[in-house]
Amino acid sequence: MKKNFQVINRRDFFKKSALGVAGLALAPSILAQAKAAGKLRTVHIGLGGMGMEDLAAIASHPEVEVVGLCDVDSKMLARAKALYPNAKSYPDYRVMLKEMKNEFDAVVVSTPDHTHAPASLMAMEMDKPVYCQKPLTHHVTEARAMKKMAEERKLVTQMGIQVHSFYDYKLATLLIQSGIIGKVHTVRAWSPKNWGYDGPEPTGSDPVPENLDWNLWLGTAPKRAYKEGFYHPGNWRKIMDFGCGTLGDMGVHIFDTPYNALQLDVPRTIRNECRKPTGFGFPENNIVTYEFPSTPYTAETLKWVWYDGAGAPADHADLQLPNGDKLPEQGAMFMGEKGRLLLPHFMELPRWIVDGKYQEFDVAPFKLGAPVKDYAGESKKHYHQFVDACLGKGQCSAPFEYSARLTETILLGVIAGRFPNETLHWDSKKARFSEKKANKHLGGKYRKF
Repeated sequence: MKKNFQVINRRDFFKKSALGVAGLALAPSILAQAKAAGKLRTVHIGLGGMGMEDLAAIASHPEVEVVGLCDVDSKMLARAKALYPNAKSYPDYRVMLKEMKNEFDAVVVSTPDHTHAPASLMAMEMDKPVYCQKPLTHHVTEARAMKKMAEERKLVTQMGIQVHSFYDYKLATLLIQSGIIGKVHTVRAWSPKNWGYDGPEPTGSDPVPENLDWNLWLGTAPKRAYKEGFYHPGNWRKIMDFGCGTLGDMGVHIFDTPYNALQLDVPRTIRNECRKPTGFGFPENNIVTYEFPSTPYTAETLKWVWYDGAGAPADHADLQLPNGDKLPEQGAMFMGEKGRLLLPHFMELPRWIVDGKYQEFDVAPFKLGAPVKDYAGESKKHYHQFVDACLGKGQCSAPFEYSARLTETILLGVIAGRFPNETLHWDSKKARFSEKKANKHLGGKYRKF
């Protein structure tokens, strides 16, 4: 497909745009006014399925006032506007952020993956706290940029991994860190979801729906023709220009607890067993193997294996359960020197296995109370944690300092899918692969739109 478009780097995107935000970092803190008033004024970018969930959860906090709504789809925007009629509405997040810069305190980004960083970085350059959906970014370079800016400007940030605040995941973290299975040498995690596409790139074009601004939906991504059923509203995760595949969707959730519990950094090596790249869609089946350096909770080296797509996970002795039980559809298994811990995804308690038998454990010492199986109630905790932190009433548990490293780990596995069955070596300090051919996939050029 011939692609004619202008490209600019991230810095130029903000400097050269007519809607650039130069100088706004010097403006007086609006957040101080929010604290004084006791209300956090929020604007929301992206109002699709997850965007509406994010909007409802943030707005359920009694100290939140929704003042701005943005979506490139007029139908989705109208749906949200009907719920919050006093909020201003926009199709272009750049216009909203510029025009309302003195009227809001925090930004919620719930767009397709490729727009996470452009929208978030623009807001952060205005010194605004940001709640951004997972995966944090589409590219490794963006994750590092967002982490750096959050640290330098001391901004409140949170990535949208709601299960991070769920009872079961907090319990699993405490169990692992208590040493219940000893030092962990292997983690196997899986999801049979298929956010991949092994077919050909579509040809031709279809009429763009009247309710959709296709140029704004593409945003900084390369220009391409609209094709019904391939991109908006539901299939963009499968396509390289816009999503991060199953690994970038479910992998972030399922990786989160082992990553947090074991206090991991980024991996040293990455290998993806998958089909040859097509340059358009992600592979429908992936087996990604990471090797991490040791931490206080791991053996000298930690091996991490991720399985996705139909039939995942592959049969393995590590995954055999007592009594012939079936594995949960999605989850993770920790293998330690003294046993195993199974963590289903989600709303199920972890299971402790020693010598092929389930073991009982006492939750009382962890002071978590009784198990909670209330998705709606548990999910709100993560959002409200962000609001409270913005109002100076606590801290976030998944700030960009943490979630950027988790996202980088995920994205390195996505990049490895471009080099099937080849081990890539990652230098975290230099932010480069030893295999130079892989480095061009660490970032991307932004289209001027």
